[in-house]
Amino acid sequence: MGTTTERTPKAAIKLIATGIALPPERVTSSTLDSRLGKSAGYVERRSGILHRYHATADASQAALAAEALHHALDSYHLDPSSVDLLICASAVAVQALPCSAIHILRAARLSSGVAGFDINSSCVSFISAFEVAAGLLNTGAYRRIAIVSADLASRGIDWQDEESSLIFGDGAACAIVERGDGRSGILATQVEMYPEGSELCEIRAGGTRRNPRAGIAEGDFLFHMQGKPLFRMASEKVEAFFTRLLNKSELALADIATVVPHQASHLSLAHMRKRLKVPESALIDIYRHYGNQVAASIPTALHEAFTTGRVMPGKPLMLIGTAAGLTLAGMVLLA
Repeated sequence: MGTTTERTPKAAIKLIATGIALPPERVTSSTLDSRLGKSAGYVERRSGILHRYHATADASQAALAAEALHHALDSYHLDPSSVDLLICASAVAVQALPCSAIHILRAARLSSGVAGFDINSSCVSFISAFEVAAGLLNTGAYRRIAIVSADLASRGIDWQDEESSLIFGDGAACAIVERGDGRSGILATQVEMYPEGSELCEIRAGGTRRNPRAGIAEGDFLFHMQGKPLFRMASEKVEAFFTRLLNKSELALADIATVVPHQASHLSLAHMRKRLKVPESALIDIYRHYGNQVAASIPTALHEAFTTGRVMPGKPLMLIGTAAGLTLAGMVLLA
C-alpha cells in the first residue's frame, strides 16, 4: 500500500464550508421517560442518547435545509450567487413532485434559476451526492456546489415500536464544495446494495407502491424497522466491506486520520470501535446529542469534524454508513 503522500485523488474536490440547522425543540431522554411512562433513565439506557431535536408538526423541512445552507455560506463569507448547483441529498422528500431541491431553493437566498436536483440513497445520500458533485466539478460543468441533507425523522416515528422510536432526531446539514487545486479529492468510493434486506427498513407510502388507488393504510406512512435482523445483516457484511474500501483506497486503517460514520445507533458505533477497530481518536461520534438524523447524520458529523479541526489538509478522511436497502457506502478522501 502506498503512503498518503504518494496517493493522488481520482477526482478532485475540496470541501470549503459546512453548516447545520436544528429545530428549536430539544427532546431529552428524561422527557421521553415521562411521556412514555418509563422509569427514570430508561430511554437513555435503551437508546444511548442524552437528547435529540424534533421539529413541530408545522415546521418546514425545506426551511430547515435552507437554514443549514445559509449557516455554511455566512460562516465562511461566501456569496450565495457563487453557488451554481444545489443538490438535495435527503432520505425522505418534501413531497413526491417536484423535487425537494426546488423547495429548498424557494426558501434559500440562492439565485432563482440555479441548477438543482435530488439524490436519494437513504441514510448514505450524502456520500452519493458528494461523488456526483466531484464528477460534475471535474467536467467543468459547475464551479461551486451546495449539497444539503435535511430529514424530519420525527414525522415518521411509530411510537408503538420502541425499538426504532427512541433513536431518531431531526436536522439538516450542508457542505459546499468546489474543484480546488487537485491536491484534495476522492481516493476511493465503494457502494454495495443487498436487496434481500429491502423490507428490513422502510416507509412504504409516498410513491406508486402504496397510495389511495393501489391501497394504503395509515401505518404505511410510518417508519418500520426489523432491528435485530437488520443489525445482524449489516454486521455480517460491514467488516468485509470496510476491508474492500480500504484496499481500494490503497491505505491501511492506521493511515485514516478521521472516520465520519452514519450515526445509526449506539450499537453501530460500538461495532465500529470493537469489530472494525476504529480508534477513538479518529472516530466522530455525535450520536449522544443528536440521535440518528437519517441522511443529515453524516454531513452533521462531518460539520463537527470540519469545525473542530479534525478534518486536516492532506490527511485521509473516511465517510461510511449503512442504509435502508440494505445499502453500504463508503468514501476515502484527501481533505
